[in-house]
Amino acid sequence: MQKKILNKNLIFLIIFFLIASCSSVPKYPQNACKIFGEKYFYLKYTRAASKKWGAPISSILAVINKESGFRRFAKPKRTKLFKIIPYRRPSSSLGFSQAVVKTFDLYKKENNKPLALRISFRNSSDFIGWYFWKTNKINKVSFNDTRNMYLNYYLGWQAYKNKAYQTNKKAIIFAKSVEKQAKIYKSQLQECKSVLNKSYIIF
Repeated sequence: MQKKILNKNLIFLIIFFLIASCSSVPKYPQNACKIFGEKYFYLKYTRAASKKWGAPISSILAVINKESGFRRFAKPKRTKLFKIIPYRRPSSSLGFSQAVVKTFDLYKKENNKPLALRISFRNSSDFIGWYFWKTNKINKVSFNDTRNMYLNYYLGWQAYKNKAYQTNKKAIIFAKSVEKQAKIYKSQLQECKSVLNKSYIIF
């Protein structure tokens, strides 16, 4: 009887650990090695998305960092009426990737993922990888061109094709910051590559 109770408590402890490790924001969001050292599943899912779609892990991570700061339930700030009364949000963006409803629905339809969630890190990583893949097909942007990949991500494929970024300074600034962060992540991942490539006992 006591053994059953201990086993039950152990299961609850493992479940609690997994939930906590997936939901909390990384302590060092600017360091890819520390992020993956703290969050095994982030490594697992970004690796899977990168392998599947061809998008660099560093770029996927940089987009998530810029879009949500690794916050599961991130949403755009509400606009305000008369500068004081909270009003509508500027878009339907939600989750790690800040994907909007329309684009995420397209992702779910094309990939036969009706239960995919924007608050899931796994689905968000895969969504970004898919978006990069689509961008490569639609606008012929190289997977390693993080700046222009993000301009597509931020503006949309048609707006990028119409060169809307030429009159959108904010988009250019954001794209440069994502590109810079991706380069930092890439350099960090090279340093801890041997550690991350070690096999894990679980999963």
